[in-house]
Amino acid sequence: MAQDKPPKLTDTMLNEQVAEYDWVRPQADYVRRTVMIPMRDGTKLFTVIIHRKGVTDAPILFTRTPYNADRMTSRNRSQKIEEILPIADAEFVNDGYIRVYQDVRGMYGSEGDYVMNRPLRGPLNPTKVDHSTDAYDSIDWLVKNVKETNGKVGITGSSYLGFTSLMALIDPHPALKAAVPQSPMVDGWIGDDWFHNGAFRVFGFDFALGQTVAKGGGDVPKGMGDEYTAYLKAGSAMDYAKAYGLLELPTIRKMLEHPAYDAWWQGQAVDKLLGARKLTVPVMLVTGQWDQEDSYGAPAVYRALEPQDVNNDMVSLVIGPWRHSQVNYEARALGPLEWEGDTGLQFRTRYMKPFLDCHLKSLAPPCDTPPVLTYATGANRWEVSQQWPAGSYTPLYLDAGFSLSWIRPETGSDSYVSDPAKPVPMLPRPIRLDGEQWRTWLVQDQRFVDGRPDVLSYVGPVLDKPLHIKGAPKVELHAATSGSDSDFVVKLIDVYPEEYSAKPHLAGYQLGIGIEIFRGRYVHGFATPAPLEPGKPYAFRWALPDVDHVFLPGHRIMVQVQSSLFPLYDRNPQTWVPSIMEAKSTDYKAATQTIHRGGTMASAVLLPISQD
Repeated sequence: MAQDKPPKLTDTMLNEQVAEYDWVRPQADYVRRTVMIPMRDGTKLFTVIIHRKGVTDAPILFTRTPYNADRMTSRNRSQKIEEILPIADAEFVNDGYIRVYQDVRGMYGSEGDYVMNRPLRGPLNPTKVDHSTDAYDSIDWLVKNVKETNGKVGITGSSYLGFTSLMALIDPHPALKAAVPQSPMVDGWIGDDWFHNGAFRVFGFDFALGQTVAKGGGDVPKGMGDEYTAYLKAGSAMDYAKAYGLLELPTIRKMLEHPAYDAWWQGQAVDKLLGARKLTVPVMLVTGQWDQEDSYGAPAVYRALEPQDVNNDMVSLVIGPWRHSQVNYEARALGPLEWEGDTGLQFRTRYMKPFLDCHLKSLAPPCDTPPVLTYATGANRWEVSQQWPAGSYTPLYLDAGFSLSWIRPETGSDSYVSDPAKPVPMLPRPIRLDGEQWRTWLVQDQRFVDGRPDVLSYVGPVLDKPLHIKGAPKVELHAATSGSDSDFVVKLIDVYPEEYSAKPHLAGYQLGIGIEIFRGRYVHGFATPAPLEPGKPYAFRWALPDVDHVFLPGHRIMVQVQSSLFPLYDRNPQTWVPSIMEAKSTDYKAATQTIHRGGTMASAVLLPISQD
């Protein structure tokens, strides 16, 4: 009988580097395909297509991202579809949706050149391609080549992904039937990522370095210390950029070269682009009440499109009790605030998915989308409104003795000295513009600055009944400076009772309901900066973020006024320079700021009060 041959052993010196391993195994409950979809100019975009095995006649939910489609679709290396996708996708893929993620051109697996927030083809973009054409070409390929689909596509995503979702609505593909842009980047100068009313948001340096550099990218290498100190020591935005070699980045050069709201910024404003076109795709616009990055965009697009919506069924607005992009995660709380359950999950299952189902499914249920859906913080409940704002504007005046009054007061004024060498911090120090501190800074207890000599705090009486506001509070600030330029910051604050045994951690808490800045040089127009005449009162008018909030009985309303919010916003030198970006150390001067109240110069915050 022949003796069995011994098994052949693996050669000890065999090269142990393996070219490829397919981590999606045959037992997986899903199909995951990667394809390169050709665009009209020949550029191919990396795309990941995922669906549960066995689906047919399925709608596609599409997302276009600069943040790595491959990584976003492999959250865990698992054989379960809910585990590999972002948690917000579970409700959709478990109901037969096909989920598609794509790298925008020039990023990660996609070919082509990358331009941050690539403008629409036209004056700023002489090429024939943009995010609108790329979305069109991608959708065209998907409905023709994904055999499991019913030929209907929805698009969604948050932040930059919200921007690409909106751009898909410009000259949309016929198969695009619905869109849910979340916290979209819409106007980077007026109120989204890069500026707010002309004041530059310095955290953009870190984002640009991490986003646009192939090798060596990441945060600016300033160390892990207090960012208040780091930016103060550096000087102006230009000085900071020079110190760390950031002028090598085209994105940063472009921002520094356009400090005013010129044609370059205006030509990229997505609300203006969409408002000039007929809307043909139903859209649900989503944002967070305390979105620290992009609270402006969704309401701005709503304002631009709502006049077209004569039947109140094409445009809806959603404002949840969220930080930036929290809608896609567990959202039971924000900082010290707690809600009635997981508000992110509630929105996705009760409102977002039914909206997409009714537009995308073959056997579609009837549409019953709220025109406006907001979460009333304070009362902690979802509310449906027919329009936005949903309150009537009523002025709450700054009054004598640092009080607030519903009645226009007698003429008076209050003053403080604003010193750029000692700017008012946005948070208790040390400050880091990242992590949990950054995500929750808008709900930070404001007692840390209350009482500073360069912060004026006006407080109303204890409320004996609820006061409900639904809309964007408006600021009308009559102010003068002894300098030739100035910033003004106004905060609308809910002051909790000093004794609050139900929630001791909130006793006396000063909760920011709306915080926003205005750069004084733009008082005559955002495109026409000009010096302020020393001592002359000006009427500065701007809006705080959109909110649905109930000031409860026993609480008080506070309004704080100051002239810096550092280091989130660069310092105003308070002397006139053509570009604050390039201010020199000798330009920064202390100035006396005078806030007028009463009479013909009655400073006030106009509250959109609901009579529900």
